[in-house]
Amino acid sequence: MNSISQTDSESRTKLADEWRAGWLLVLACAVGMSMSGLSTTSLGLAMEPLQREFGWSRATVSLATLVPAIVLVLFSPLVGAVIDRWGSRTLAIVSVGLTGAALALVSQANGSIGQWIGLWLFYSFVGLGTKMTVWTASVSGAFTTGRGLALGVMMTGSALVQIFIPPIMQILVDGYGWRTAYVVMGLGWSLPVLVLVILGMRDPRQEQRIAARADSTQVAVGGLTFGQALRNIPLIRIGLSTLLTMMVGTAIMVHQVPILTETGIARSDAALYASLAGIAAIIGKLATGWMSDRWDAVLISTLTMLAPALAFALLLVSSGQMVPTLIAMVIIGYTTGAKLQISAFLTGRYGGLSNFGKIFGVMASLIGLGAGTGSVIAGAIFDAYGNYDPVLIAGIIASVICAALLFRLGEPQIEQ
Repeated sequence: MNSISQTDSESRTKLADEWRAGWLLVLACAVGMSMSGLSTTSLGLAMEPLQREFGWSRATVSLATLVPAIVLVLFSPLVGAVIDRWGSRTLAIVSVGLTGAALALVSQANGSIGQWIGLWLFYSFVGLGTKMTVWTASVSGAFTTGRGLALGVMMTGSALVQIFIPPIMQILVDGYGWRTAYVVMGLGWSLPVLVLVILGMRDPRQEQRIAARADSTQVAVGGLTFGQALRNIPLIRIGLSTLLTMMVGTAIMVHQVPILTETGIARSDAALYASLAGIAAIIGKLATGWMSDRWDAVLISTLTMLAPALAFALLLVSSGQMVPTLIAMVIIGYTTGAKLQISAFLTGRYGGLSNFGKIFGVMASLIGLGAGTGSVIAGAIFDAYGNYDPVLIAGIIASVICAALLFRLGEPQIEQ
C-alpha cells in the first residue's frame, strides 16, 4: 500500500515538473496548431459566395481541401524526417508567417480553376510546417507522464478556429465580401500566432539527444525504426482508422453549414451550431487526454471513434429540430476534437519517439488524404444527389469500422 502511494506521489511530482517546464511550449504549439485548420474551417462560409461569383460546383470549390491534402500526403514523411534530424522550431516559425500570407492571397482568385489550384498549391507547400507533426513532435518529446493531457491542450488550438472562425467569417463575408474575409483571416490570425511561436517553441527531443551524447548515463530516446513501424500491425490499424475517420470527419466539418441549412436551419444559426461544436471539441481534447493518462487509452479511443455514428443518425432524422441537432453537433465537436489527439497519442505509444517524426509523418499523410478526399467526395455526392444523406449514412458505417480497428490493439512492442 505504501509502495502504491509512493508511486502515485512520484507520478504527481513528475507530472508537475513536466508542466512547469513545458507549459509555454504547449501554449505555443496550441496556437500554432490553429493554423492548420484555418483554411478548412473558413471554406464552408465562403463556399456559397464563391459558387455565386464564379459559377463553380461545390466539388470545384472543395479543391481547396484536396490540393493541400495531396501535398500533405506526398511530403509529410519528408517533413517528419526533417523534424527528426534538425528539429521543428525554425520550420514552424517560417511556415506560420508564410501560411498567413498565402491564405490572404486566396483573395486574388479570379474565377480561373487553374489559378485556384495554384493558389492552394502555394498555400500547401508553405503550410507544411504548420501541420500536426511539427507541434506533436515537440510536445511528445517534452512530456511522458502527462503526455495525453499535454497533447489534448495542444489540440485545443484547432478547436479555437472551430469556435471563432465560423461567426467571424460569416460577419466578414456578409459585410465585406469573401475576399476581405480571407485577407483578415490570413494576416489577422497568423501574426499573433507567430509571436507566440517565436517566444515558446523549442525542440525537446533534440535537447534530449544532445544531453545523451554529452552524458553517457543518459538514456537515449527509444522506439521502433521506420521499417519496423511500417510492419507493425497495431500502427497499421491506427493508420487505417485515422484515414477513415478523417475522411468522414473533415467532410462533415467543411460541409457542416450547408448540411444544417439543408434541414431548414437558418445560415446564421448554422454558423452558431458550428461554433458550439468547436467548444465541444475543446472539451473532447482535454477530457480524452486526461482519461488517456489514467485509464485504458485504447478503450477510450474505441468509444470515441464509435460515438459519431449516433450523431450522424440524429442529423439524418432531425429535420432541423433544435434538440437533436444540438446533441448531434456537440457529439461531432467532442469526437472531432479527440480524433487527431488519439492518432498522435497512440502513434507515440506504439511507435516510440526515436523516429516519431517520420512515423507520424506517415500518419499525417493519411490524415491529409482523408481530409482532402472526404470533402471533395461529399461535395460530389451533393452535386449528384442534391442532398447529404449518403454522406451521413457512410459516416455511420465508417465510425463503426474505425472503432473496430482500434479495439484491443494489444500491448506496445517497445519500452515506454
